[in-house]
Amino acid sequence: MMSTQFEGKTVIVTGGNSGIGQATAVAFASAGAKVIVTGRRQAAVDETARLHPGIVGLVADVTLPSDAKRVAATAIEVGGGVDVLVNNAGIAQFEPLADLSIENSRSQFETNVIGLIAVSQAALGSLLERKGSIVNISSVVGNDPLEGASVYSATKAAVNALTKAWAKELAGSGVRVNAIAPGPIDTPIFGKSGLPEEQIEAFKTDISGRVPLGRIGRASEVAEWVLHLASPSATWITGQIFGVDGGLGA
Repeated sequence: MMSTQFEGKTVIVTGGNSGIGQATAVAFASAGAKVIVTGRRQAAVDETARLHPGIVGLVADVTLPSDAKRVAATAIEVGGGVDVLVNNAGIAQFEPLADLSIENSRSQFETNVIGLIAVSQAALGSLLERKGSIVNISSVVGNDPLEGASVYSATKAAVNALTKAWAKELAGSGVRVNAIAPGPIDTPIFGKSGLPEEQIEAFKTDISGRVPLGRIGRASEVAEWVLHLASPSATWITGQIFGVDGGLGA
């Protein structure tokens, strides 16, 4: 029997055009929600929208305040408001300190941190009205930084700090804020890391060996926890960073 626990709810998933974001969008739509997914490429958001009739694709760059406001406005227009915001949009560049590109460093902070702030701020009024929930997608490296990915790790540490601070700030208003810290997940982010294909495969093999459960995770496994944190069964949970990492962060 199909779950309808999010029937009548409206959800925003940034970076919902692939990987964890796409799996999360489909999971929410399958549970009855109207879902707005964002991405920077029309073809990519259209691909996600085709996966379920409850998904609406929107081309937007979350680092631009005008686009962030447009995302929130679209959710209000389509679904009457914002019940859940999933801040998933993110990029990663693997570079050692000696080779760090300031441009790449800036773009990671702009997408992973500034974009998250911009959309959260734009959606805040509606989230407050509906006593909604924010789920930020962090990473296991936010607590255990990864060598060769120091800037990406730093952006996720910032996401963790924002999650905890906002949870305290918004608790009195009934808005809950939590984060998921995935371990290595098989998503297209590997292909956008700037590493050659052979290094990516070597990294996957190496990291799988470090994970106690012995494998890389699936995007759907993360999506299930996003839904749980946004659901009525988690109304006593806020300010938490949940590791969905196969035991890597243990």
